[in-house]
Amino acid sequence: MKYYFNLYWSEELVGKEKEILTKLGQEKVQLNKYLVVLTESDVNHLEFFDSVLLKQSLFNRDDLFVVGIAEGYTGALELVEKITQDVYDVTKGTDIRQYLLVTQKEFEERFV
Repeated sequence: MKYYFNLYWSEELVGKEKEILTKLGQEKVQLNKYLVVLTESDVNHLEFFDSVLLKQSLFNRDDLFVVGIAEGYTGALELVEKITQDVYDVTKGTDIRQYLLVTQKEFEERFV
């Protein structure tokens, strides 16, 4: 899994970021924690799912680009709304995928 440099968090999870990321890295089950990720298709921009689903073999963890982590389904919906609004505020558009990938690349290039 790869994480967005400015990872979005539900308000309920603020202060628990390190613990959650550690558990995700150790592949431990975390109930009701939803991952907001860029989709692999160019048609949609974001999708979200309960992190428990990572235990299923259909997910290739290495291919996931996580841009947010939320508490519960409603928290994930709110996080997608926040990401969309943030992108619109900066770009006056809704190309979420492009914005997140470009800002991630710019961040990474600062350390090369």
